[in-house]
Amino acid sequence: MAEQLRLLAVHAHPDDESSKGAAAMARYVSEGVDVLVATCTGGERGDVLNPKLQGDPEIAANLPAIRRREMDRAREILGVRQTWLGFVDSGLPEGDPLPPLPDGCFALQDVAVAAEPLVRVMREFRPHVVTTYDEEGGYPHPDHIMCHKVTVAAFEAAADPGAYPEAGEPWQPLKLYYNQTFSRPRTTALHEALLAAGMPSPYAEWLERWADRADRAITTHVDCAAWFDVRDRALLAHATQVDPDGSWFACPLDMQQKAWPTEDFELARSLVPVALPEDDLFAGIRSELGEPAA
Repeated sequence: MAEQLRLLAVHAHPDDESSKGAAAMARYVSEGVDVLVATCTGGERGDVLNPKLQGDPEIAANLPAIRRREMDRAREILGVRQTWLGFVDSGLPEGDPLPPLPDGCFALQDVAVAAEPLVRVMREFRPHVVTTYDEEGGYPHPDHIMCHKVTVAAFEAAADPGAYPEAGEPWQPLKLYYNQTFSRPRTTALHEALLAAGMPSPYAEWLERWADRADRAITTHVDCAAWFDVRDRALLAHATQVDPDGSWFACPLDMQQKAWPTEDFELARSLVPVALPEDDLFAGIRSELGEPAA
């Protein structure tokens, strides 16, 4: 019997797993892949972004517990497993000059120390594929950038018997990917689809803001349009973080499925032979394990 495929998605906060790669995860779950989300922080310093819930004193007083409950619901919707790495949200510093980050927060941890819990997760779960953010964090949130650093460090250390010897038996993940959900090509496709349908688009401002931003090398397009509704339900489960009437849902589902039916990734490391572009995060791994192609 072929070995069960395993995917580890490392994210900074509860809700990130539902906005970045969620439909791809749901597709893989439906195919029998064991998917685990590792959440670095509890999102303790996140703002309440849903206008309908802003100003609620009960939410303000209990936001960390509420965000954990939201994560539980999103996990159930996606069909994944989930674990907390136990770090404290750094918040998103704003202003000029930027204020210092709060003492003890995730982004101020020593990378070598902060990688240990993730190495432990990798050695216990034994993923074949790991996903996280690129070196820019997808956007420059200090926790996203730290998530990148910690994941890369853990990916490199997990197979080294001399690294973190108390963290379990060594395990070598075979591929590391960066989420590239918010690419210029995808955003342009959704923007143009809305305009062609005579509908207002919230994406013109995004594209203008990205005018000087270099495009990342997207290597892997996972067709998962049939699971976009699962992604949206998981995202809406994070009710404090998502405005159901906001730009996340400006483009109708059927329009998204036609205009851009994939979720996209950048292959950063591979220990198996690859042929780019890919349409499967497990390309090259399935044949190694005796699995049929996707």
